[in-house]
Amino acid sequence: MSRLRCNRLRRFRRQSPTGDAFRQYRGGYGHGFLLMDQTPPPPPQPAGVQAASQPPAAPSAPPTATPAKKEPGGGYSLGVKIVAILALLSGVALAFVPDPPRGEVELWVFSKDHRETYDQIIANDKAAAATDPDAILGGLDVIVLQQQGLVRRTLSAFWADTPVADLIEVERSAVSQFFSSPVANIGFVDLTERLKADGIMDIVNPPSFAPWTTRGRIFGLPHDVHPVMLVYNQEVYDAAGVDVDSIETWDDFRREMQKVTADTDGDGRPDRFGISMWTTHLDQIEALMLQAGGGSFLRDPETGADVIAVSSDANAMVLAHVVSWCVGPKRIAVDAPEFNPAGNKMKIDGRVASAIMPDWLAGGWKKDMPKLGGKLRLMPLPAWEPGGLRTTVWGGTSLMIPKSAPDFEKAWAYAKRLYLSPELAEALYRGNNIISPVRSLWSEPFYHEPDPFFGGQAVGSLFIEYADQVPGRTSSPYRGNALARIGNALLDLERYAKDNQVYEPAELQAKAKEFLLEAEARVQREIDRNVILKNEQW
Repeated sequence: MSRLRCNRLRRFRRQSPTGDAFRQYRGGYGHGFLLMDQTPPPPPQPAGVQAASQPPAAPSAPPTATPAKKEPGGGYSLGVKIVAILALLSGVALAFVPDPPRGEVELWVFSKDHRETYDQIIANDKAAAATDPDAILGGLDVIVLQQQGLVRRTLSAFWADTPVADLIEVERSAVSQFFSSPVANIGFVDLTERLKADGIMDIVNPPSFAPWTTRGRIFGLPHDVHPVMLVYNQEVYDAAGVDVDSIETWDDFRREMQKVTADTDGDGRPDRFGISMWTTHLDQIEALMLQAGGGSFLRDPETGADVIAVSSDANAMVLAHVVSWCVGPKRIAVDAPEFNPAGNKMKIDGRVASAIMPDWLAGGWKKDMPKLGGKLRLMPLPAWEPGGLRTTVWGGTSLMIPKSAPDFEKAWAYAKRLYLSPELAEALYRGNNIISPVRSLWSEPFYHEPDPFFGGQAVGSLFIEYADQVPGRTSSPYRGNALARIGNALLDLERYAKDNQVYEPAELQAKAKEFLLEAEARVQREIDRNVILKNEQW
């Protein structure tokens, strides 16, 4: 029974003292619905006066269905006939429409940029197929799906045991959903032994395998590395007197950004800021926690198990610093989101002087903000302590093969040809500044050419210098929940800082630890309740 009918039932029962006024019958589309007897209740009698007995009212009959009207000759109207004929013709036509042509191997991707890059490689292989036996990608059919749609269709196919594409690109933020089952039930092929047998483990940057590894087994062929650097507007830095050479740590950076953050229009509020960063940008926060040695989970080097690390001292330190950047009299940060018109305008206008930049974002800025060309420079990330790590990692993609793929060997051959080729490495870098995870390709000349957009710096060389230093990451099925809890703790810390006017990292770190302990306890309760993964060997 629908909600509307339930509400009517409750209303009618309130109107009828005894409930005898209701009857249910079947009608319409086979759903039960209720009628209220239209006979009004007897009027109230004065005290001491007995109501005269009255014969019961005859029940009203339910309405009868009106038969469909027909034409005088017994047939249906012309309109009904036309609709029926059109429906029949449409069904017949659809039965004879051929399926769209499909390549030998189908690849699902979530990025239009990726498809455009792959189309170049496919066209080259088609042209060379007659003379080059390795040029097999002419039979690759690339289909772009919105990321949530790709994840849902793939998961639904795994649950229903129905076919999907032969190859599927999976993004870092989505992979945990595919790993939230016992390892034997994961819908993708375990590639561990093939990666070893084919020598791929020896040529690919080791940290690039980490996001696609769960319980010691590797399920994805890495697409990238995504080291992170700091990008800054040299014109803004020079005008503010920033000494770039003096910046080694994040404390140094905060000190120098005090020179940048300013009220330039005299309204009493800052309108130029040192860095694009905010307490709601969890992808940036996670990158900083990884740089500090923290994160939502850490992988035990001896057992390979994912150990919860939400309340680690490294995370508490990062949260305390981020809040000190975003609130208080020494604020240096502003919310200028990426791929957002308002955020882009702030950067173009010089109202944001710096940002943390993975290699793929360098390519995005070139496409979205060409007016910044020549004004930008890259430098290593400030470290959390002197001598500390000067980079981190943000994002990632891999190529996975579903167990339902009809020909694993063919899919595997296509995957290796596409992801490990020098042609793709060059196309990814020239199109999006993405560094290939294949270390033997890092000496290719195109990586070391000067880039006018970044003032002539050899951007590829700068990213490659830190590519093998990117921190490892886990792919725990609970990563999303843990990050959400960390985000809540960060907002609680921000509120605490405002309410108590406490803005220095050293004063905020203990409170950050307290909030993170509460967050970790919540995540641990969620882990303990999962009976499916409880006995898995992590």
